Amino acid sequence: MSIEREVQQQPGVAPDQPITQGGPTLPQERRLVTEIPGPKSREMFARKRSAVPPGIGTTLPVFVTHAGGGVLVDADGNSLIDFGSGIAVTTVGNAAPRVVERVRKQVADFTHTCFMVTPYESYVEVCERLNALTPGDHEKRSFLVNSGAEAVENAVKVARHATGRQAVVVFDHGYHGRTLLTMTLTAKNMPYKHGFGPYAPEVYRMPMAYPFRWPTGPENCAEEAAAQAIDAIDKQIGARNVAAIVIEPIQGEGGFIEPARGFLPALLAYAKANGIVFIADEVQTGFARTGRMFACEDEGVVPDVICTAKGIAGGLPLAAVTGRAELLDAVHVGGLGGTYGGNPLACEAALAVLDTIEADGLVERARQIGSVMLPRLHALAERFDIIGDVRGRGAMIAIELVVPGSKEPDAAITGEIVRRCHAEGLVVLTAGTYGNVLRFLPPLSIPDTLLEEGLSILEKAIASV
Repeated sequence: MSIEREVQQQPGVAPDQPITQGGPTLPQERRLVTEIPGPKSREMFARKRSAVPPGIGTTLPVFVTHAGGGVLVDADGNSLIDFGSGIAVTTVGNAAPRVVERVRKQVADFTHTCFMVTPYESYVEVCERLNALTPGDHEKRSFLVNSGAEAVENAVKVARHATGRQAVVVFDHGYHGRTLLTMTLTAKNMPYKHGFGPYAPEVYRMPMAYPFRWPTGPENCAEEAAAQAIDAIDKQIGARNVAAIVIEPIQGEGGFIEPARGFLPALLAYAKANGIVFIADEVQTGFARTGRMFACEDEGVVPDVICTAKGIAGGLPLAAVTGRAELLDAVHVGGLGGTYGGNPLACEAALAVLDTIEADGLVERARQIGSVMLPRLHALAERFDIIGDVRGRGAMIAIELVVPGSKEPDAAITGEIVRRCHAEGLVVLTAGTYGNVLRFLPPLSIPDTLLEEGLSILEKAIASV
């Protein structure tokens, strides 16, 4: 059944006002002309089922034809508010003008040579800029790969090679990828690990400083969690056997868990004292998403190695490993690399993303988005006791949903709220070990009017359940 909905006039933004970022000129408005998904998307989804295995899941089965600013336009002409950014990928906006311009020029020059065969300048420039931008004033090296998982896996390779040790320490609720090693590093069984074992050896999991769920309360979380993790490393592994500690400064798939303040610095101090490589997985948190260029800067944490991807190239596949020169230089020639790593189109896109973040003040824009979203979400938490926790920084924010009067996760009500948001044209994502977290990752190009409208849709959905 087809339905029609009127979109209310947004204060200060005409419905047909074009955006300054995005490929085609897209009005920054929510507009629903069919049910969600509409008939054309349903037809395409039927094609997907017959061509693509079901293991490739779909959050919202609308097929997108255009995107930009804060909207996604589907095959049926519906314009949806985007609170997902392709899982933190299109941070600077979809089809951002500088990205489009540089990629168009590069694709006409050449699309590939393989940097390991005949190099090109854009790869080197991306590495130079990462070396300068990432935390710390020590000498650094960077190399480029294709995905966040590949970056994390290579970071572990570097740490093992440089230290001559094998053990890797990770944390509860962490997510690091879907390859054999990074799947092993990941904490959550379903859907990431179930049935895919055996897993890689010499990986050890420690407690995470999860303030909302820490048994003795958030005020004790950092000190007790760090003490427990360090004690377990000493007793169960031995510090001299640990090559690397790998941690997300804010956990992504685990539910946007902000470690209690003091936890990351305590782990870093322990790593430094014991010759352990400290690896920050900033795949989801990097490139202005949290209101800083990198999330670890919030507590002045300077990792030995930092892994980046997602928001690095405006939607093109690219990832990077950046670290202390003495660590990366220790690897023998040919020990790092890959055929597509640092593809010239993706490198040009990355340079455009970095230019856009600087020129458009997107680090500050992320903070502004947080200042709009967090007060409204805290107000909702005061009204609705299904919201157990509100957390996050910048434009990386989440709410955790629970059974009222408890901290028992409520995945069912989370799923129902998501369905109601989707039906009203708001793209939201779930996360969390227990499937009970709504995470919000709006593009930094989203206008405040859409941000406010999306929050109103969310409020209506929560009230309705």
